[in-house]
Amino acid sequence: MPIIKSAKKAARQATKRTARNRDIKRDIKLALKTFKAAPTAENMKKIQSEYDKAVKKGLMKKNTASRRKSRVARLAKELNNIKTPKKSPARKSSKTTSKKPKKSEKFEK
Repeated sequence: MPIIKSAKKAARQATKRTARNRDIKRDIKLALKTFKAAPTAENMKKIQSEYDKAVKKGLMKKNTASRRKSRVARLAKELNNIKTPKKSPARKSSKTTSKKPKKSEKFEK
């Protein structure tokens, strides 16, 4: 049992974090189980969202989540030919920017 005030607070924080991490892991497992039972685009979106939440909360590293999401997408493709949601392409700004002339343009003048 902690005696120092900061140690007591650290113990309280640890129990809260443990509970949060347990809930996130449970949600990921449940979403994966649901996806495997019925591989739909909506279920795939749900599991990818759960992985993103885990990264945001620091439970999982970014590349780990990315690898797992990739595996889910590959599994979906094999099982049901679900099209994976693609990211929208980045828009180009409509503002005109002053561009530097290329080397060949500098010497032509």
